[in-house]
Amino acid sequence: MNAGTAYLCSAGGLFFATVIKLLALRKNPRDPLLRAVTATLFIGALLFVTAAPPNLAVINETLGIPNIAAPIVYSILTTFDGVTIVLLIHWRGNDDPRVTLRQTRLCLTTYAAVVVAIFVLFALGDAPVERLRDLDTYYSGTPWIREMILLYLAAHSVAAVTMVILSWRWARKVPGTLKLGLQLIAVGAACTFAYDLLKYTAIFARWFGHDWDWLSTNVAFSLAGFSAFLVAAGFLLPSIGQGVGSRFRALRRFRLLQPLWLEIRPEIPATSPPPMPWWQPVEHRLMQRERDIFDAVLRLTPWFERATGATVYALALAEHSESRRARSEADASVIARAVMQRRSAAPTVAPELRWTVSSTEDSDDLLSMSAAMLRSPRVELVRQSTARVEHRA
Repeated sequence: MNAGTAYLCSAGGLFFATVIKLLALRKNPRDPLLRAVTATLFIGALLFVTAAPPNLAVINETLGIPNIAAPIVYSILTTFDGVTIVLLIHWRGNDDPRVTLRQTRLCLTTYAAVVVAIFVLFALGDAPVERLRDLDTYYSGTPWIREMILLYLAAHSVAAVTMVILSWRWARKVPGTLKLGLQLIAVGAACTFAYDLLKYTAIFARWFGHDWDWLSTNVAFSLAGFSAFLVAAGFLLPSIGQGVGSRFRALRRFRLLQPLWLEIRPEIPATSPPPMPWWQPVEHRLMQRERDIFDAVLRLTPWFERATGATVYALALAEHSESRRARSEADASVIARAVMQRRSAAPTVAPELRWTVSSTEDSDDLLSMSAAMLRSPRVELVRQSTARVEHRA
């Protein structure tokens, strides 16, 4: 793969990550952290677009100044470094907003000064021969251009080390996909620092009369795209993992509620919307299932018998001594009995003798009631006794 294609592939990956964040930004346009992540990914993509050797030639030709693309790319890279550090500062947060603001201003001011200095040094220097791949080593001994190259590399190295430290320290304090994302950013930043070391080595070799340019043009080049991929993946992973995790939890809850939903399904009015098909968002299907359960519980209230609930509660409590679980079993047995009695009789339970189903008030209790509906022997016993009574009647 040639240099231009590789850089453009890296740019494509970062643009793809930017699009993912833009889609999320449409749903939450006022989220400052989301805007910052989107801007950072876009600047990274812009960096690889401008740094591709064919595009360097286009920039030089368009502006009519040999090698003018170099300070432009260096300034975009420096901007990316500064914005990335600021993003990590805000992402982590601080108990004192004044500290965050002070750190942000210091970082942005420093890197803005570096951007200005890069263009000043380029203007002071003389780089008449266009170099698209090896400008760093070719002009490593040229006054002012040499200083410009060392300045951008130094700023890049400081940013890489800062990112490694911030990411790794924070990763030790957080779990899950956020931890993994921070570790990816730290590894990507470490690769970035290795990129700088290779550049330094090739430049120093030139100063001592050796030709180690391949370290800069080949090895360092390979690390650039890899490190960008890791950093982009690190920023994307927490939000993607959070979304996947949220959907997985919703799907798990949807499935665990199925026994309860099947039990009360005869009480869902025919005029209610039919169950959503499987391709609909699981969050919407879960909301519909929970709504069906709540509506059915309200419709069955006149058939809730306190004696049944109290008996099952006492038996369950005596067996496993867990009051919340016992309450869920009692609620499940009352609902199971009410469903069977409603099919054949008008409500006969006086208001003062009705059982109050409370397991629908807490999400965990609702799941426990659904599990009891499927597995509790006491709920099954209530079903059998109710069936025998109805059969004799």
